Amino acid sequence: MLESVGSLTGSPWIYAVVALSVLLDVFLPVLPSGVLVITAATAAAAGSTATVADAAGQVPREVPSLIVLVLCAATASVLGDLVAYRLAWRGGDRFDRAIARSRRLTRAQERLGAALTRGGGALVVIARFAPAGRSVVSLGAGAAHRKVMEFLPWSALAGVAWAGYSVGLGYFGGQWLGATWVGAAVSVLALFAAGSLAAYVMRRPAPTA
Repeated sequence: MLESVGSLTGSPWIYAVVALSVLLDVFLPVLPSGVLVITAATAAAAGSTATVADAAGQVPREVPSLIVLVLCAATASVLGDLVAYRLAWRGGDRFDRAIARSRRLTRAQERLGAALTRGGGALVVIARFAPAGRSVVSLGAGAAHRKVMEFLPWSALAGVAWAGYSVGLGYFGGQWLGATWVGAAVSVLALFAAGSLAAYVMRRPAPTA
């Protein structure tokens, strides 16, 4: 798997591709942004274990920087959240009607509003890991006209947590299991497991006061 994308992960363009994928998956949750981040981090793990090859006279291949990967993914995540938030804010009645037609969206919006009012936006962080949860929360916060300073800090924390977790999975998976499709696949499964757990938490009814 890594060989097929080696030319991309060995190029500075990987950062732009990661950022664009993460930015857009708030609108298109089917985009494999998490898989792409993990693949790039696994390639970084492969490069970190190739210093011995350099001593043997081989030319080391450029590998992505873990810090830059985290920064790109986290920044793009926050920007995508804000774009979705502003669009929903300006959408007014159209978004309200769309949310009202969906019990899932209505329930998520109610829980989000209650969480932000109490000053605890952990739901925003949890939703970042759930499939389409980021979209539900960002659009719900905008449609409900939540204050940006109630939403933005939690969105930033969610972006950093998700980016750090995804990059960490790819890197340590590559270190422990080898920078092959096996290591990357196990890391992706761990990301999906976190997403399933987050989705379960989001589906649970909000505690009554």
